[in-house]
Amino acid sequence: MRVERLQLTSFRSYATLDVSFPAGPQVVVGPNATGKTNLLESLVVLGTSRSHRASQDGELIAWGDEFARLEASTGGDNRVEVVITRSGTGGGRKRVLVNGVARRPTALAQALPVILFAPEDMLLVVGSPGGRRNSLDAIVVQTVPASAATMSTYARALTQRNNLLRAIREGTAARDELRYWDALVIDDGAQIVDWRRDTLKRLAAPLADAHKEIAPGEEQLVMRYLTNAEAAATETTRDALRRRLSETSDKEMWNGATLVGPHRDDVIFVTGERELSTFASRGQQRTAILAYKLAQLDLLTVTAGQPPLLLLDDVFSELDPDRRAHLVRRIGALPQAFVTTTTTDDLDPALVAASTVWQVAPGRLTAGGTARSRA
Repeated sequence: MRVERLQLTSFRSYATLDVSFPAGPQVVVGPNATGKTNLLESLVVLGTSRSHRASQDGELIAWGDEFARLEASTGGDNRVEVVITRSGTGGGRKRVLVNGVARRPTALAQALPVILFAPEDMLLVVGSPGGRRNSLDAIVVQTVPASAATMSTYARALTQRNNLLRAIREGTAARDELRYWDALVIDDGAQIVDWRRDTLKRLAAPLADAHKEIAPGEEQLVMRYLTNAEAAATETTRDALRRRLSETSDKEMWNGATLVGPHRDDVIFVTGERELSTFASRGQQRTAILAYKLAQLDLLTVTAGQPPLLLLDDVFSELDPDRRAHLVRRIGALPQAFVTTTTTDDLDPALVAASTVWQVAPGRLTAGGTARSRA
């Protein structure tokens, strides 16, 4: 997958941007706070319909403007477009088009598959469970198109159920009103858990291979799913979730919150039957995370029939020369990849030599006169 042309209007620091990208690696160089991450963020939005940085869509619209428009051409007549219109306090209404036809946001995952490797990913091993859940769910959405709608339904049902639990605790609602929301949480929650587990199974071989390639002397790396509703020998995932909701019902009433389900599960990195977060050095953590990202790359390549667009946001400075070399080899085999950095000194000279190097300044992107922008 590659982006041949990117057009932005009133997106973050870019008032207007119209740029054509050749094949191969694209290295975007500039000081911090000049728009490097904003550029990659625009590609994330075009590939997933949401930002990895903003809590509300309205934050993506340039200050003082009422809408933002993003469009990418990916070859031939194929193009994706996202239009965000300001609404409410910080919010935004979003419209998605694929080849000029209005589509659900979930359609972008197949039209422009992307993998982002950002500095915050360096916390995946030791960070909060929420980060690992979100990362895994992003892969699920890219490989199982129907999953995004189910995840959205589950999130809404969870909010309604939690509101009802608090109302029951305060004596303004009856306990039997939970039945409807229980059914949604059980059905959709069990499906999400099954999708996550199936995705981990498909990731297992590419993860082990990538880790062995990067760290041949270390024990095999695996990712293990931890659930608070583990199924007994004769239970399905749905049965287990129903049972655990029943077992925790009194505690949920007291807390006013749903205490079991995929929103409370975790994914851990394990080597030699030990959880990596409990003993690994920073180098071992980075090795595991790099192997995980490369495994995603391999899985999505098989699923989509072509490599996804790889976005690397200032991560080379976090890696030692050996790990950088492994990443450089993978980048060189892709149709296109985007790499941001404050200085090319952090990059392998061979990568820089093979790349189109872009200089970024607030609202502008320039390389050999191929970019046109207005601050």
